[in-house]
Amino acid sequence: MISIDEMNVMLDEIAASFPQELFKDLNGGILLLPETKIDPAGRGNDLYILGQYCHGGNMGRYISIYYGSFEQIYGHRSPKKIQEELIKTLKHEFTHHLESLAGEKDLEIEDAEYLRKYLSKLKP
Repeated sequence: MISIDEMNVMLDEIAASFPQELFKDLNGGILLLPETKIDPAGRGNDLYILGQYCHGGNMGRYISIYYGSFEQIYGHRSPKKIQEELIKTLKHEFTHHLESLAGEKDLEIEDAEYLRKYLSKLKP
């Protein structure tokens, strides 16, 4: 697995390649956090959260990326594969940001449906 410092450089490069218009009102920016974040809805601590869009609190609007979660899921993969998944995760979180600004919830609904299907597969 690449180090958190290497991932931070990768994340900065990816973010710099995105159109600046996406960053409108993202006043808290993009944070790379060291922790592993597990979705409490998962069973057996097997559902990792790679990124999260946050708004409404004291820190304003920001995106968190969880290094520890990436390490758990992609730690054995090449830096190229980690970069691809980081791009995918960042695009997903920016979609949440843009939808929030527009008062839309399509991706939230899609995420909830994904979780519902995931949980239904675990039932005996």
